[in-house]
Amino acid sequence: MTDIASPIANTGESFPRNPSLPDAHTAQRDRADAQHAALVASASRKAMFRILPVLFLGYIFSYLDRTNVGFAALTMNRDLGLTSSEFGWGAGLFFVSYAIAEIPSNFALQRFGARRWLARIMVTWGILSTCTAFVVGPHSFYGLRFILGIAEAGFFPGVVLYLSDWFPRAYRGRVVGWFTLGVPISAIIGGPLSGALMQIHSFAGLSGWKWLFIAQGLPAAILGVIALFLLTDKPDDARWLSAEEKEALRVQLNSEVVENSPHNFVAALKDPRVLLLTLLLFTLLVGSIGLGIWLPQIIHREGVPIFITGLMSTIPYIAAAVGMIALARVMDRRGNYVGMLAVMSVVATIGFVLSTLSPSVWVALAGVSVAMIGVNAARTALWSLPSTFLSGSAAVGGIAFINAISNFAGIASPAMIGAIKQWTGSFTMALLAMAASLLVTAIGAVALGMLLKRQARQAHKVL
Repeated sequence: MTDIASPIANTGESFPRNPSLPDAHTAQRDRADAQHAALVASASRKAMFRILPVLFLGYIFSYLDRTNVGFAALTMNRDLGLTSSEFGWGAGLFFVSYAIAEIPSNFALQRFGARRWLARIMVTWGILSTCTAFVVGPHSFYGLRFILGIAEAGFFPGVVLYLSDWFPRAYRGRVVGWFTLGVPISAIIGGPLSGALMQIHSFAGLSGWKWLFIAQGLPAAILGVIALFLLTDKPDDARWLSAEEKEALRVQLNSEVVENSPHNFVAALKDPRVLLLTLLLFTLLVGSIGLGIWLPQIIHREGVPIFITGLMSTIPYIAAAVGMIALARVMDRRGNYVGMLAVMSVVATIGFVLSTLSPSVWVALAGVSVAMIGVNAARTALWSLPSTFLSGSAAVGGIAFINAISNFAGIASPAMIGAIKQWTGSFTMALLAMAASLLVTAIGAVALGMLLKRQARQAHKVL
Protein backbone atom coordinates (compact mmCIF):
# COMPACT_ATOMS: atom_id res chain seq x y z
CA MET A 1 0.00 0.00 0.00
CA THR A 2 2.89 2.35 -0.73
CA ASP A 3 3.66 4.77 -3.57
CA ILE A 4 0.27 6.36 -3.11
CA ALA A 5 0.92 9.96 -4.07
CA SER A 6 1.99 9.65 -7.69
CA PRO A 7 -1.05 8.37 -9.63
CA ILE A 8 -3.42 11.28 -9.15
CA ALA A 9 -0.79 13.78 -10.17
CA ASN A 10 -0.58 12.02 -13.53
CA THR A 11 -4.21 11.24 -14.24
CA GLY A 12 -5.04 14.40 -16.09
CA GLU A 13 -8.07 14.79 -13.84
CA SER A 14 -6.94 18.17 -12.48
CA PHE A 15 -8.37 21.49 -13.62
CA PRO A 16 -7.67 22.26 -17.31
CA ARG A 17 -4.75 24.57 -17.97
CA ASN A 18 -4.80 27.58 -20.26
CA PRO A 19 -1.38 28.33 -21.77
CA SER A 20 -2.39 31.97 -22.32
CA LEU A 21 -2.67 32.68 -18.61
CA PRO A 22 0.11 34.71 -17.01
CA ASP A 23 2.94 32.68 -15.49
CA ALA A 24 1.85 33.66 -12.00
CA HIS A 25 -1.60 32.21 -12.57
CA THR A 26 -0.10 29.05 -14.05
CA ALA A 27 2.18 28.64 -11.05
CA GLN A 28 -0.78 29.16 -8.75
CA ARG A 29 -2.73 26.47 -10.61
CA ASP A 30 0.28 24.12 -10.36
CA ARG A 31 0.37 24.61 -6.60
CA ALA A 32 -3.39 24.02 -6.38
CA ASP A 33 -3.08 20.81 -8.41
CA ALA A 34 -0.20 19.58 -6.27
CA GLN A 35 -2.12 20.33 -3.09
CA HIS A 36 -5.20 18.56 -4.47
CA ALA A 37 -3.14 15.48 -5.41
CA ALA A 38 -1.52 15.41 -1.97
CA LEU A 39 -4.90 15.61 -0.21
CA VAL A 40 -6.36 12.85 -2.39
CA ALA A 41 -3.30 10.68 -1.72
CA SER A 42 -3.56 11.31 2.02
CA ALA A 43 -7.27 10.48 2.08
CA SER A 44 -6.76 7.34 -0.02
CA ARG A 45 -3.92 6.19 2.21
CA LYS A 46 -6.05 6.59 5.33
CA ALA A 47 -8.95 4.76 3.65
CA MET A 48 -6.68 1.89 2.64
CA PHE A 49 -5.47 1.32 6.18
CA ARG A 50 -8.92 1.82 7.71
CA ILE A 51 -11.14 -0.08 5.26
CA LEU A 52 -9.04 -2.65 3.41
CA PRO A 53 -7.88 -4.77 6.40
CA VAL A 54 -11.49 -5.53 7.40
CA LEU A 55 -12.57 -6.32 3.84
CA PHE A 56 -9.38 -8.31 3.19
CA LEU A 57 -9.98 -10.47 6.26
CA GLY A 58 -13.62 -10.84 5.27
CA TYR A 59 -12.64 -12.14 1.85
CA ILE A 60 -10.19 -14.58 3.42
CA PHE A 61 -13.01 -16.04 5.52
CA SER A 62 -15.32 -15.96 2.51
CA TYR A 63 -12.96 -18.11 0.48
CA LEU A 64 -12.20 -20.38 3.41
CA ASP A 65 -15.94 -20.92 3.58
CA ARG A 66 -16.02 -21.89 -0.09
CA THR A 67 -13.01 -24.19 -0.15
CA ASN A 68 -12.92 -25.78 3.31
CA VAL A 69 -15.59 -28.17 2.10
CA GLY A 70 -12.91 -29.64 -0.20
CA PHE A 71 -10.75 -30.57 2.79
CA ALA A 72 -13.75 -31.74 4.81
CA ALA A 73 -14.64 -34.10 1.95
CA LEU A 74 -11.54 -36.20 2.64
CA THR A 75 -13.40 -37.80 5.56
CA MET A 76 -16.86 -36.18 5.50
CA ASN A 77 -17.85 -37.98 2.29
CA ARG A 78 -17.22 -41.34 3.93
CA ASP A 79 -19.01 -40.38 7.16
CA LEU A 80 -22.08 -39.05 5.31
CA GLY A 81 -22.04 -41.62 2.51
CA LEU A 82 -21.56 -39.03 -0.25
CA THR A 83 -20.42 -40.08 -3.74
CA SER A 84 -18.14 -37.83 -5.83
CA SER A 85 -21.14 -36.62 -7.85
CA GLU A 86 -23.25 -35.94 -4.75
CA PHE A 87 -20.42 -33.99 -3.17
CA GLY A 88 -19.88 -32.02 -6.40
CA TRP A 89 -23.56 -31.07 -6.63
CA GLY A 90 -23.75 -30.21 -2.95
CA ALA A 91 -20.68 -27.99 -3.20
CA GLY A 92 -22.20 -26.33 -6.25
CA LEU A 93 -25.63 -25.62 -4.71
CA PHE A 94 -24.01 -22.84 -2.71
CA PHE A 95 -23.48 -20.96 -5.96
CA VAL A 96 -27.09 -21.43 -7.13
CA SER A 97 -28.58 -19.54 -4.19
CA TYR A 98 -25.62 -17.15 -4.15
CA ALA A 99 -26.39 -16.16 -7.74
CA ILE A 100 -30.14 -15.87 -7.13
CA ALA A 101 -29.70 -13.54 -4.14
CA GLU A 102 -26.79 -11.52 -5.54
CA ILE A 103 -28.66 -8.65 -7.26
CA PRO A 104 -31.23 -8.12 -4.45
CA SER A 105 -28.35 -8.09 -1.97
CA ASN A 106 -26.50 -5.32 -3.83
CA PHE A 107 -29.61 -3.15 -3.96
CA ALA A 108 -30.11 -3.82 -0.24
CA LEU A 109 -26.56 -2.59 0.33
CA GLN A 110 -27.46 0.63 -1.47
CA ARG A 111 -30.61 0.93 0.64
CA PHE A 112 -29.18 0.15 4.10
CA GLY A 113 -25.57 1.25 3.60
CA ALA A 114 -22.41 -0.78 3.05
CA ARG A 115 -21.39 -0.76 6.72
CA ARG A 116 -24.52 -2.46 8.03
CA TRP A 117 -25.12 -4.74 5.06
CA LEU A 118 -21.58 -6.10 4.74
CA ALA A 119 -21.53 -6.71 8.51
CA ARG A 120 -24.85 -8.57 8.25
CA ILE A 121 -23.49 -10.77 5.47
CA MET A 122 -20.42 -11.77 7.48
CA VAL A 123 -22.35 -12.52 10.67
CA THR A 124 -24.98 -14.72 8.98
CA TRP A 125 -22.60 -16.67 6.76
CA GLY A 126 -20.28 -17.29 9.72
CA ILE A 127 -23.11 -18.76 11.78
CA LEU A 128 -24.43 -20.91 8.93
CA SER A 129 -20.98 -22.16 7.95
CA THR A 130 -20.52 -23.31 11.55
CA CYS A 131 -23.81 -25.20 11.31
CA THR A 132 -22.42 -27.28 8.43
CA ALA A 133 -20.62 -29.28 11.12
CA PHE A 134 -23.97 -30.82 12.05
CA VAL A 135 -25.25 -32.09 8.68
CA VAL A 136 -26.13 -35.79 8.76
CA GLY A 137 -26.51 -36.80 5.10
CA PRO A 138 -26.82 -35.68 1.49
CA HIS A 139 -30.11 -33.79 1.91
CA SER A 140 -29.10 -31.76 4.95
CA PHE A 141 -25.77 -31.06 3.22
CA TYR A 142 -27.62 -29.78 0.13
CA GLY A 143 -30.03 -27.68 2.19
CA LEU A 144 -27.42 -25.95 4.31
CA ARG A 145 -25.18 -25.20 1.33
CA PHE A 146 -28.16 -23.58 -0.41
CA ILE A 147 -29.03 -21.38 2.59
CA LEU A 148 -25.37 -20.49 3.07
CA GLY A 149 -25.25 -19.16 -0.49
CA ILE A 150 -28.16 -16.80 0.24
CA ALA A 151 -26.44 -15.53 3.38
CA GLU A 152 -23.12 -14.82 1.67
CA ALA A 153 -24.61 -13.38 -1.54
CA GLY A 154 -23.59 -9.84 -2.34
CA PHE A 155 -20.35 -9.70 -0.38
CA PHE A 156 -17.93 -9.55 -3.31
CA PRO A 157 -19.93 -7.25 -5.65
CA GLY A 158 -20.90 -5.15 -2.64
CA VAL A 159 -17.24 -4.62 -1.78
CA VAL A 160 -16.36 -3.81 -5.42
CA LEU A 161 -19.13 -1.19 -5.45
CA TYR A 162 -18.09 0.11 -2.03
CA LEU A 163 -14.46 0.53 -3.11
CA SER A 164 -15.53 2.53 -6.17
CA ASP A 165 -17.23 5.00 -3.78
CA TRP A 166 -13.95 5.51 -1.93
CA PHE A 167 -10.99 5.21 -4.29
CA PRO A 168 -10.20 7.18 -7.47
CA ARG A 169 -9.61 5.23 -10.66
CA ALA A 170 -5.81 5.50 -10.41
CA TYR A 171 -5.85 3.31 -7.28
CA ARG A 172 -8.53 0.75 -8.15
CA GLY A 173 -6.30 -1.90 -9.68
CA ARG A 174 -4.18 -2.02 -6.54
CA VAL A 175 -7.16 -1.73 -4.20
CA VAL A 176 -9.01 -4.57 -5.95
CA GLY A 177 -5.74 -6.50 -6.04
CA TRP A 178 -5.17 -6.13 -2.29
CA PHE A 179 -8.79 -7.13 -1.63
CA THR A 180 -8.73 -10.20 -3.91
CA LEU A 181 -5.37 -11.16 -2.43
CA GLY A 182 -7.63 -12.73 0.18
CA VAL A 183 -8.13 -15.67 -2.22
CA PRO A 184 -4.53 -16.97 -2.28
CA ILE A 185 -3.91 -15.94 1.34
CA SER A 186 -6.97 -17.91 2.45
CA ALA A 187 -5.52 -20.97 0.79
CA ILE A 188 -2.06 -20.39 2.29
CA ILE A 189 -3.62 -20.15 5.76
CA GLY A 190 -6.45 -22.56 5.14
CA GLY A 191 -4.40 -25.45 3.76
CA PRO A 192 -2.24 -26.09 6.83
CA LEU A 193 -5.05 -25.07 9.22
CA SER A 194 -7.54 -27.38 7.54
CA GLY A 195 -4.99 -30.18 7.40
CA ALA A 196 -4.29 -29.79 11.12
CA LEU A 197 -7.97 -29.68 12.07
CA MET A 198 -8.63 -32.78 10.00
CA GLN A 199 -6.17 -34.65 12.23
CA ILE A 200 -8.67 -34.41 15.10
CA HIS A 201 -10.31 -37.80 15.31
CA SER A 202 -12.66 -37.04 18.15
CA PHE A 203 -12.77 -34.04 20.46
CA ALA A 204 -15.90 -33.24 22.48
CA GLY A 205 -17.58 -35.94 20.43
CA LEU A 206 -16.90 -34.19 17.11
CA SER A 207 -14.59 -35.40 14.34
CA GLY A 208 -12.01 -33.28 12.53
CA TRP A 209 -14.16 -32.18 9.59
CA LYS A 210 -16.80 -30.88 12.00
CA TRP A 211 -14.22 -28.80 13.88
CA LEU A 212 -13.03 -27.52 10.51
CA PHE A 213 -16.39 -25.83 9.85
CA ILE A 214 -16.66 -24.52 13.42
CA ALA A 215 -13.12 -23.07 13.59
CA GLN A 216 -13.43 -21.33 10.21
CA GLY A 217 -17.05 -20.20 10.55
CA LEU A 218 -17.26 -18.50 13.95
CA PRO A 219 -14.40 -16.00 13.29
CA ALA A 220 -16.31 -14.68 10.25
CA ALA A 221 -19.31 -13.87 12.45
CA ILE A 222 -17.06 -12.09 14.96
CA LEU A 223 -15.43 -10.09 12.16
CA GLY A 224 -18.88 -8.99 11.01
CA VAL A 225 -19.50 -7.38 14.39
CA ILE A 226 -16.11 -5.63 14.22
CA ALA A 227 -16.87 -4.38 10.70
CA LEU A 228 -19.99 -2.65 12.01
CA PHE A 229 -17.75 -0.34 14.03
CA LEU A 230 -14.80 0.11 11.63
CA LEU A 231 -16.41 0.61 8.21
CA THR A 232 -17.79 3.96 7.05
CA ASP A 233 -20.41 4.23 4.31
CA LYS A 234 -19.11 7.30 2.43
CA PRO A 235 -16.08 9.61 2.60
CA ASP A 236 -18.33 12.45 3.81
CA ASP A 237 -19.20 10.34 6.90
CA ALA A 238 -15.57 9.60 7.83
CA ARG A 239 -14.62 11.31 11.08
CA TRP A 240 -11.05 10.16 10.50
CA LEU A 241 -10.68 12.37 7.37
CA SER A 242 -10.12 16.13 7.54
CA ALA A 243 -12.59 18.47 5.86
CA GLU A 244 -9.95 19.25 3.20
CA GLU A 245 -9.36 15.55 2.49
CA LYS A 246 -13.09 14.90 2.16
CA GLU A 247 -13.47 17.76 -0.29
CA ALA A 248 -10.46 16.73 -2.39
CA LEU A 249 -11.67 13.13 -2.58
CA ARG A 250 -15.20 14.28 -3.49
CA VAL A 251 -13.86 16.51 -6.29
CA GLN A 252 -11.63 13.73 -7.63
CA LEU A 253 -14.38 11.11 -7.61
CA ASN A 254 -16.89 13.51 -9.18
CA SER A 255 -14.41 14.31 -11.97
CA GLU A 256 -14.32 10.60 -12.82
CA VAL A 257 -18.08 10.09 -13.14
CA VAL A 258 -18.71 7.92 -16.20
CA GLU A 259 -20.44 9.93 -18.94
CA ASN A 260 -21.39 7.01 -21.23
CA SER A 261 -22.80 4.78 -18.46
CA PRO A 262 -26.15 3.04 -19.03
CA HIS A 263 -28.90 5.12 -17.41
CA ASN A 264 -30.29 2.39 -15.13
CA PHE A 265 -30.13 -1.28 -14.20
CA VAL A 266 -32.30 -2.44 -17.12
CA ALA A 267 -30.12 -0.54 -19.58
CA ALA A 268 -27.03 -2.11 -17.99
CA LEU A 269 -28.43 -5.59 -18.66
CA LYS A 270 -28.60 -4.74 -22.38
CA ASP A 271 -25.11 -3.25 -22.53
CA PRO A 272 -22.78 -5.53 -24.59
CA ARG A 273 -19.85 -4.65 -22.31
CA VAL A 274 -21.75 -5.96 -19.28
CA LEU A 275 -22.86 -9.11 -21.09
CA LEU A 276 -19.37 -9.85 -22.38
CA LEU A 277 -17.78 -9.29 -18.96
CA THR A 278 -20.35 -11.70 -17.50
CA LEU A 279 -19.36 -14.37 -20.00
CA LEU A 280 -15.66 -13.78 -19.37
CA LEU A 281 -16.04 -14.05 -15.61
CA PHE A 282 -18.08 -17.24 -16.05
CA THR A 283 -15.38 -18.95 -18.13
CA LEU A 284 -12.68 -17.63 -15.79
CA LEU A 285 -14.45 -19.09 -12.76
CA VAL A 286 -15.07 -22.44 -14.48
CA GLY A 287 -11.30 -22.65 -14.68
CA SER A 288 -10.68 -21.72 -11.05
CA ILE A 289 -13.54 -22.43 -8.62
CA GLY A 290 -13.44 -26.17 -9.16
CA LEU A 291 -9.70 -26.24 -8.62
CA GLY A 292 -10.00 -24.73 -5.13
CA ILE A 293 -12.51 -27.38 -4.09
CA TRP A 294 -10.80 -30.38 -5.70
CA LEU A 295 -7.11 -29.47 -5.22
CA PRO A 296 -6.77 -31.41 -1.91
CA GLN A 297 -8.05 -34.54 -3.61
CA ILE A 298 -5.77 -34.01 -6.62
CA ILE A 299 -2.78 -33.98 -4.24
CA HIS A 300 -4.12 -36.73 -1.96
CA ARG A 301 -4.59 -39.14 -4.90
CA GLU A 302 -1.01 -40.43 -4.58
CA GLY A 303 -1.43 -41.33 -0.92
CA VAL A 304 -0.03 -38.08 0.46
CA PRO A 305 -0.95 -37.78 4.19
CA ILE A 306 -3.76 -35.35 4.94
CA PHE A 307 -1.61 -32.86 6.87
CA ILE A 308 1.06 -32.84 4.14
CA THR A 309 -1.74 -32.41 1.60
CA GLY A 310 -2.75 -29.25 3.43
CA LEU A 311 0.81 -27.91 3.32
CA MET A 312 1.35 -28.77 -0.34
CA SER A 313 -1.94 -27.16 -1.36
CA THR A 314 -0.55 -23.76 -0.30
CA ILE A 315 2.20 -23.78 -2.95
CA PRO A 316 0.06 -22.58 -5.91
CA TYR A 317 -1.50 -19.87 -3.76
CA ILE A 318 1.84 -18.56 -2.49
CA ALA A 319 2.87 -18.16 -6.12
CA ALA A 320 -0.44 -16.43 -6.89
CA ALA A 321 -0.09 -14.01 -3.96
CA VAL A 322 3.38 -12.89 -5.01
CA GLY A 323 2.28 -12.53 -8.63
CA MET A 324 -0.82 -10.50 -7.75
CA ILE A 325 1.05 -7.93 -5.65
CA ALA A 326 3.50 -7.26 -8.49
CA LEU A 327 0.98 -7.35 -11.34
CA ALA A 328 -1.62 -5.09 -9.68
CA ARG A 329 0.91 -2.23 -9.67
CA VAL A 330 1.66 -2.84 -13.36
CA MET A 331 -2.07 -2.70 -14.15
CA ASP A 332 -2.52 0.71 -12.52
CA ARG A 333 0.57 2.16 -14.22
CA ARG A 334 -0.45 0.99 -17.69
CA GLY A 335 -4.23 1.09 -17.28
CA ASN A 336 -4.63 -1.69 -19.88
CA TYR A 337 -6.88 -3.97 -17.85
CA VAL A 338 -8.33 -5.70 -20.93
CA GLY A 339 -4.88 -6.60 -22.26
CA MET A 340 -3.82 -7.93 -18.86
CA LEU A 341 -7.02 -10.01 -18.68
CA ALA A 342 -6.22 -11.63 -22.03
CA VAL A 343 -2.53 -12.28 -21.31
CA MET A 344 -3.10 -13.70 -17.82
CA SER A 345 -5.87 -16.00 -19.09
CA VAL A 346 -3.40 -17.44 -21.61
CA VAL A 347 -0.85 -17.91 -18.81
CA ALA A 348 -3.48 -19.81 -16.77
CA THR A 349 -4.33 -21.98 -19.79
CA ILE A 350 -0.68 -22.92 -20.26
CA GLY A 351 -0.36 -23.72 -16.55
CA PHE A 352 -3.24 -26.19 -16.55
CA VAL A 353 -1.92 -27.91 -19.67
CA LEU A 354 1.54 -28.25 -18.06
CA SER A 355 -0.05 -29.82 -14.98
CA THR A 356 -1.24 -32.79 -17.07
CA LEU A 357 2.11 -33.66 -18.68
CA SER A 358 3.26 -36.03 -15.92
CA PRO A 359 1.59 -38.20 -13.26
CA SER A 360 3.96 -36.66 -10.70
CA VAL A 361 2.17 -34.59 -8.06
CA TRP A 362 5.06 -32.09 -8.19
CA VAL A 363 4.62 -31.51 -11.92
CA ALA A 364 0.92 -31.03 -11.31
CA LEU A 365 1.65 -28.50 -8.55
CA ALA A 366 4.09 -26.58 -10.76
CA GLY A 367 1.53 -26.30 -13.54
CA VAL A 368 -1.29 -25.40 -11.18
CA SER A 369 0.94 -22.71 -9.60
CA VAL A 370 1.41 -21.05 -13.00
CA ALA A 371 -2.32 -21.35 -13.60
CA MET A 372 -3.18 -19.74 -10.28
CA ILE A 373 -0.93 -16.75 -10.98
CA GLY A 374 -2.77 -16.26 -14.25
CA VAL A 375 -6.26 -16.79 -12.82
CA ASN A 376 -5.86 -14.40 -9.90
CA ALA A 377 -4.22 -11.65 -11.96
CA ALA A 378 -6.92 -12.02 -14.62
CA ARG A 379 -9.65 -11.70 -11.98
CA THR A 380 -8.09 -8.49 -10.62
CA ALA A 381 -7.92 -7.03 -14.14
CA LEU A 382 -11.52 -8.00 -14.88
CA TRP A 383 -12.93 -6.43 -11.71
CA SER A 384 -11.07 -3.18 -12.40
CA LEU A 385 -13.17 -2.73 -15.58
CA PRO A 386 -16.85 -2.29 -14.55
CA SER A 387 -16.32 1.03 -12.74
CA THR A 388 -14.79 2.47 -15.93
CA PHE A 389 -18.16 2.41 -17.71
CA LEU A 390 -20.84 1.90 -15.03
CA SER A 391 -22.15 4.35 -12.42
CA GLY A 392 -25.23 4.92 -10.25
CA SER A 393 -27.96 2.26 -10.27
CA ALA A 394 -26.41 0.77 -13.41
CA ALA A 395 -23.27 0.04 -11.36
CA VAL A 396 -25.25 -1.31 -8.38
CA GLY A 397 -27.21 -3.77 -10.48
CA GLY A 398 -24.67 -4.31 -13.27
CA ILE A 399 -21.80 -5.34 -11.01
CA ALA A 400 -24.10 -7.68 -9.10
CA PHE A 401 -25.44 -9.14 -12.37
CA ILE A 402 -21.93 -9.83 -13.67
CA ASN A 403 -21.01 -11.65 -10.47
CA ALA A 404 -24.37 -13.39 -10.04
CA ILE A 405 -24.69 -14.98 -13.47
CA SER A 406 -21.01 -15.86 -13.74
CA ASN A 407 -21.15 -17.56 -10.34
CA PHE A 408 -23.25 -20.29 -11.88
CA ALA A 409 -19.79 -21.49 -12.79
CA GLY A 410 -19.69 -22.54 -9.15
CA ILE A 411 -22.24 -25.19 -10.06
CA ALA A 412 -20.72 -26.15 -13.37
CA SER A 413 -17.07 -26.36 -12.35
CA PRO A 414 -17.19 -28.65 -9.26
CA ALA A 415 -19.83 -30.84 -10.88
CA MET A 416 -17.87 -31.01 -14.16
CA ILE A 417 -14.65 -32.00 -12.40
CA GLY A 418 -16.46 -34.57 -10.23
CA ALA A 419 -18.22 -36.11 -13.23
CA ILE A 420 -15.06 -36.25 -15.38
CA LYS A 421 -13.12 -37.76 -12.48
CA GLN A 422 -15.81 -40.38 -11.97
CA TRP A 423 -15.99 -41.24 -15.69
CA THR A 424 -12.25 -41.31 -16.42
CA GLY A 425 -10.80 -42.26 -13.04
CA SER A 426 -8.31 -39.35 -13.11
CA PHE A 427 -8.12 -35.57 -12.98
CA THR A 428 -6.20 -35.15 -16.27
CA MET A 429 -9.19 -34.50 -18.53
CA ALA A 430 -10.75 -32.24 -15.89
CA LEU A 431 -7.62 -30.05 -15.83
CA LEU A 432 -7.67 -29.85 -19.64
CA ALA A 433 -11.32 -28.83 -19.53
CA MET A 434 -10.42 -25.95 -17.18
CA ALA A 435 -7.61 -24.97 -19.56
CA ALA A 436 -10.08 -24.83 -22.45
CA SER A 437 -12.42 -22.61 -20.44
CA LEU A 438 -9.61 -20.16 -19.70
CA LEU A 439 -8.62 -20.07 -23.36
CA VAL A 440 -12.18 -18.96 -24.11
CA THR A 441 -11.67 -16.19 -21.52
CA ALA A 442 -8.56 -14.99 -23.36
CA ILE A 443 -10.35 -14.95 -26.73
CA GLY A 444 -13.30 -13.11 -25.18
CA ALA A 445 -10.98 -10.51 -23.65
CA VAL A 446 -9.58 -9.75 -27.11
CA ALA A 447 -13.16 -9.31 -28.36
CA LEU A 448 -13.93 -6.99 -25.44
CA GLY A 449 -10.88 -4.88 -26.25
CA MET A 450 -12.04 -4.54 -29.86
CA LEU A 451 -15.53 -3.55 -28.68
CA LEU A 452 -14.21 -0.88 -26.31
CA LYS A 453 -11.95 0.58 -29.01
CA ARG A 454 -14.84 0.74 -31.47
CA GLN A 455 -17.08 2.48 -28.93
CA ALA A 456 -14.27 4.94 -28.13
CA ARG A 457 -13.90 5.81 -31.81
CA GLN A 458 -17.65 6.31 -32.16
CA ALA A 459 -17.72 8.59 -29.09
CA HIS A 460 -14.79 10.59 -30.51
CA LYS A 461 -16.66 11.09 -33.80
CA VAL A 462 -19.71 12.38 -31.92
CA LEU A 463 -17.52 14.90 -30.10
